[in-house]
Amino acid sequence: MIGYYVHHHGSGHLHRARSIAAHSPLPVTGLSSLPAPDDWPGAWVRLPRDDDGDPTAFGDVTAGGRLHWAPVGHAGLRGRMARIAEWIAAASPALLVSDVSVEVALLARLLGVPTAVAAMRGERTDTPHRTAYDLAELLLAPWPAALPEPGWPEHWRAKTVHTGAFSRFDGRSPAPVDERAGRTRPRRVLLFMGSGGRDVSTAEVAAARAAAPGWRWTTLGGPDGRWEADPWPALCAADVVVTHAGQNALAECAAARRPAVVVPQERPFGEQAATGRALARGRLAVVAPRWPEAGDWAPLLERAHGHGGDRWSQWAPGDGAVRAARALADAAYRGKGA
Repeated sequence: MIGYYVHHHGSGHLHRARSIAAHSPLPVTGLSSLPAPDDWPGAWVRLPRDDDGDPTAFGDVTAGGRLHWAPVGHAGLRGRMARIAEWIAAASPALLVSDVSVEVALLARLLGVPTAVAAMRGERTDTPHRTAYDLAELLLAPWPAALPEPGWPEHWRAKTVHTGAFSRFDGRSPAPVDERAGRTRPRRVLLFMGSGGRDVSTAEVAAARAAAPGWRWTTLGGPDGRWEADPWPALCAADVVVTHAGQNALAECAAARRPAVVVPQERPFGEQAATGRALARGRLAVVAPRWPEAGDWAPLLERAHGHGGDRWSQWAPGDGAVRAARALADAAYRGKGA
């Protein structure tokens, strides 16, 4: 039995968990404040939220810089940690995957359960991240080994499994090239935003549209775009995808093998900026360090279109979820002495 903690912010953690659980040879129980997805293959433990209410009312939420989020006196935090501990006592899991919470990883390890931590790019040398990464049996890195995160200590690298990026769309075939080439102009831009927040204003998007009249823009996600349960058709219909540098959005763009302009957004620990640097090193997409000026959009889109999307196969080979599921099962077997 494997436990899989799924953080409730954004949608990428859940999509990643669903992809892995679908390939797991061992039963997987989800633990999250999110409702269970319809296609989840095992049990699901619903956890209370720990982020409601006024954060200034809960004292030092970092416990002197040793943790990321531990609000003092918060009933939701007590409830979720107690529920996880109850489940561990009853189920005796061989492994708990944290995607991603330092506090949950620490709780599991204190209860004698080996942990796997979903690794993230960026500056992770703060005390909470070092603690979680140090105590983990396994670090699961959803990016290719050829583009490692620089500066990691050797003992982190030694226990890291680089799976490459993966998504719910692995295994689907992108639209054939001849279908895309036969379209009449204007060519299509998909602005592909996530549900975890955005740094780009409506006015900036409108200015970009106006400055690139040869392109027709569609927006999915964010406060101004429509929501699609399955954005695959929109991805495949795009001549260029404009997206942020979140792991899930990039994995889905990569699965569709679409040319892309990637604009990293401001995120804690510089995660998206670090991902953008890795993409630039691998020449996988056109990367802009910030939202470009309106007049820069037409040449950027042309550059991305000319670059193409074939190099995305280096980022997302197509079997990342299978690799991740196998690595977690192997770690679980080791934890049980099998």
